[in-house]
Amino acid sequence: MSSDDEAGEEVSRTLDEAFQLCGGFIPSDAFRLHIVTWNVATAEPPEDVTSLLQLDVQPPSDLFVIGLQEVNATPLRFISNLIVEDSWSHLFMDTLAPKGLVKITSVRMQGLLLLVFAKQTHLPHIRDVQTTYTRTGIFGYWGNKGGVSVRFSFYGHMLCFLNCHLAAHIQNALQRVDEFEYILDTQDFDFYDTPHVLDHKVVFWFGDLNFRIADHGLHFLRSSINSERFHLLWSKDQLTMMKKNEPFLQEFEEGPLNFKPTYKFGRKSDDYDTSGKKRKPAWTDRILWRIKPKHLASTSTHNDQDEYPVLVTQNTYTSDMSYGVSDHKPVLANFTLELRKCFDTPLVNISPVGVWSADQNALLTYTVQEDFMSSLWDWIGLYRVPWGSRGKVEHLLHVLDTSVNIFLFFFLQRCVDKDAIPLLGGEYVLGYYSTNMNSIIGLSDKFQVSLLQQNNS
Repeated sequence: MSSDDEAGEEVSRTLDEAFQLCGGFIPSDAFRLHIVTWNVATAEPPEDVTSLLQLDVQPPSDLFVIGLQEVNATPLRFISNLIVEDSWSHLFMDTLAPKGLVKITSVRMQGLLLLVFAKQTHLPHIRDVQTTYTRTGIFGYWGNKGGVSVRFSFYGHMLCFLNCHLAAHIQNALQRVDEFEYILDTQDFDFYDTPHVLDHKVVFWFGDLNFRIADHGLHFLRSSINSERFHLLWSKDQLTMMKKNEPFLQEFEEGPLNFKPTYKFGRKSDDYDTSGKKRKPAWTDRILWRIKPKHLASTSTHNDQDEYPVLVTQNTYTSDMSYGVSDHKPVLANFTLELRKCFDTPLVNISPVGVWSADQNALLTYTVQEDFMSSLWDWIGLYRVPWGSRGKVEHLLHVLDTSVNIFLFFFLQRCVDKDAIPLLGGEYVLGYYSTNMNSIIGLSDKFQVSLLQQNNS
């Protein structure tokens, strides 16, 4: 290496060190997040949601979060959906599973539905999954309005996703703000460092927030929309107006509204409402995000905000006008999350041993890589690939019993009875599920289960 090269390398290293000392951050990993919000107005799903999920976009997304409002919640339909997955969840699972994505969790409160999917490779690093909900309809007793949320740790970074359906009608802007504040105040999680929504490092807030465009007449609205001069309407958007007066709303960021207002359309039409009510078009359907302010992060028990920050960049923010099953158009946003992984090692290493086939007992091994609070209700699941949902287990094998203690780096071997092995064979993975973390904390590589050979003798 020449003296000039050595000098250049020294300068680069010195600048990097100075940058870090000054509170700067050079991210080491970037992940794509795709969020969809859609008021589906009790409709059945369309045949295809590929364009909605932007599955052909490169690089592909690592996380998909889908928030729906007004999913059909008639008593008979709601009860049946408690037994089997609803048609919307089925469609998204069937679309994403072949792409190697698995449903992490979901939460539903009447017509509000929130689904979270992740690439299979990320599963052991998504921990402490929890869901909750808040009703705000009919004085807080009815769940047609309110919020549902999912929180989890992603490589050690606390993320929260909140899907809301707030009060309708143009005159209720203040009520919408009050409802959102009530949801933030009342939603609790069982984690001492992130007991509330706003304690999380990054919060994504989306849904049918129902904010309207104030003051402007219908003719001016439609003229501005038809000429794509959306900026003429921004100042009278109620959410934009409310943010000027509410400090807690100012902490939420939103990309520019450079797409047509998404409500209210005729069904199976790109034309706005032509009924007798002639509701004014509005950006009711929104996606915002909040990074925890540094002055709040400094008071937390684990002050890793500066050491392990998260950078959020919005790549796209738009609506998809091609879908017409509802009087709302879906809104989607794609983000890049840049972060330093707080950890990159699964808590449990697990793998099959030898040949697996339904004509003989099989073996698996697992080793605890890091201490964690295990439970007698932890188990190992056998999952068929592609598996669609974390809960879709081919076979459960309880891991712990009262005669066995698991120690760090302790090598354990478990026999699997041949009756538990699928007869038809195929590609599978083994996953160690932690009850306390509500997460799969160890995942094997894909392996082949051999087709059972029939004995014709």
